[in-house]
Amino acid sequence: MSLRERIRRHMPTRDQIHGNRWLAWLGPWLHQPKLWHWSRRGVAMGVALGVFFGLLTPIAQIPLSVAAAVILRANVPAAAASTLITNPLTFGPIYYGAYRLGAWVTGDTVPANATASAITPESDGDVSLWQRIAALGKPLLVGVSITAALMGLVTYGLITLIWRWRTLSKRRNRTRS
Repeated sequence: MSLRERIRRHMPTRDQIHGNRWLAWLGPWLHQPKLWHWSRRGVAMGVALGVFFGLLTPIAQIPLSVAAAVILRANVPAAAASTLITNPLTFGPIYYGAYRLGAWVTGDTVPANATASAITPESDGDVSLWQRIAALGKPLLVGVSITAALMGLVTYGLITLIWRWRTLSKRRNRTRS
């Protein structure tokens, strides 16, 4: 089984996306054939949008990525499937890394007791649990935004390069034979 067949097997079908109640408002636009065509630009844009929204938003990732794919005429199944970059196994490390990046960019310091004692209410009486959680907001928001934008761009570039390389490789093999 080729890589393309394996990827297509895991992609949501047109009927599954049409039947989704959260995407019903996109119904008239989802019938455009270009949104389902496997082209270099469409797939690269779809995966980039899926990665972007998958990293940026912890909820409603698929509806947001599908809506953006419809607006930008990208591949809808690729956009929906690539939001799964964040899942219960990857969510924690990705968001922790994004928080550290955001803290570095904004210049905020990570409190020494923020990691272990943030969830225990018995720690330092001066700072409440809510204040500790609220302190994570700005660095996390900045870090997630930077990570989502960069990973979306990198993903678009990588898929474009890999697609181009495969096309040239197939063309060279045909001319040799």
